[in-house]
Amino acid sequence: MTSPHWKRFAWFCLCLTLSHPAWSAGGIDIPGYAPAPGVERSYRVQKATETDMSFWFDKPGASAMTMRGAFRQRMTVLSLDEDGMRVRWSLSADLPEDIAGLADSYQMNLLYRNSLTAYGTAALELETDLNGNPRDLSGVDQIVAHMWEVAANGPGGVPAAGASAARQSGVYDIIAKLEANPLQIVAALVPEAQLLATGQSYQDETMDIGPASTTSRDEDYGGVSVPVTSTWTLKSTDATARTATLSLSEEADAAAFSQSQQPAIANLMTGFAERAKSLTADQLASVKRASKSRSVELVVSLNDGSTLEASEIVTVAAGGTTLRTYTHIQREDMPASLPLPAVLTAKDLQTPVLHIEPLPSAKAGPGILDELSTPPAPPKASQTVAPDNDGPKAIAPVSLEVKSAKVVSAPTSFGSELDIMLTPASAAKFQDFTQAALGEITQVLINDKIVIEPRILTPITGGHIVISEPDSKLLQDMAEQLTFPEAKILVRLRP
Repeated sequence: MTSPHWKRFAWFCLCLTLSHPAWSAGGIDIPGYAPAPGVERSYRVQKATETDMSFWFDKPGASAMTMRGAFRQRMTVLSLDEDGMRVRWSLSADLPEDIAGLADSYQMNLLYRNSLTAYGTAALELETDLNGNPRDLSGVDQIVAHMWEVAANGPGGVPAAGASAARQSGVYDIIAKLEANPLQIVAALVPEAQLLATGQSYQDETMDIGPASTTSRDEDYGGVSVPVTSTWTLKSTDATARTATLSLSEEADAAAFSQSQQPAIANLMTGFAERAKSLTADQLASVKRASKSRSVELVVSLNDGSTLEASEIVTVAAGGTTLRTYTHIQREDMPASLPLPAVLTAKDLQTPVLHIEPLPSAKAGPGILDELSTPPAPPKASQTVAPDNDGPKAIAPVSLEVKSAKVVSAPTSFGSELDIMLTPASAAKFQDFTQAALGEITQVLINDKIVIEPRILTPITGGHIVISEPDSKLLQDMAEQLTFPEAKILVRLRP
């Protein structure tokens, strides 16, 4: 995924709010959700994302990347009344003991650890409805205050490489989203709560094995209302285990969803402008189509109506790119009964090299909201790299000449921006560098001083470099430095 719009795909994949279907009369009785207060439940959680951008690259499959994680999270219902519940989730980024030693192939754990540090919490207390759907969150002010501190002072109080580094990595955008909708904290740190609630209903329900029940609702995607059709089926019951297995399939209306994704698709095509120029009419039409589907299997207790196990696959295709997310949750005091997708157990994966460092390091970004859905793509075979016989290929730094530099108001975040326009020759060099450095963390230096450390998520065309910073005087000083004839910018991979 190569733009902030694509990050929204992973966001919507993780935080759908579902209404439980009305089950038919006659058949299997499924009790209303009635958890025991004060009892801590431990859940084994496995996740993976598969991102395929091979359409935009020379070699089919060259940019298919997978990232996964394995976690053990704990949940306690603190109180329960006729209006709802208060629930505490205790969160951990540690790998479960039985897969210790395989951290290199579980990069989500490293990102999630940084997320917990950046949000300043390892526990969340939620107010939920009687189905378990989160509807409010305690401690929002403290979390947001911590995020502001991280943005202002750097992780752990360590100043970033210029305060602009925090803005470049998206911290301020995240804070604005959290202030507008605090439940995004839940979706970022414990999306398991929503998935478990999918299979739970506070009312006793009755359902027949086999027949499907269809419901519909609308979801908002950037101001576009997208109809979503949901189909529920009771697949089987286990009298011994006292469980029922349900399936849910969801499909977004293709025309409406495609309409909602056109800005993101246009953004992506800008990043691959040369490739886009060569598309046939059929290819262009295909690129402009988008689709989204969701498949869920749920094992529900016939004793208290709680979800004991859930397996979810969400697929989003748009702009020639496909993102697929997998989630499997199992309550550890109950035996597993659903098959695990192969990606969650595979020993060998084509994983991105993210060079994730733990916070507090000014070099690490805010974590899961920025990184989860954007595994980087490897360079094309045609990209220019300097070979190293003793190790992996290295991308040479580039020195860039400045045509103009001016301070402007930031249109999408707080503070100001320094808009740097490169000369045509340097713009071409910069585009080649960013194409080769996809997925890598880079450094931008002005007069040998590091000013930002962005990860390259898409080739940068047009010759613009934008540096965000609320201190307009600092930006003005940089702009003045760049007016001298000998002024140059160095861009390199972060050592």
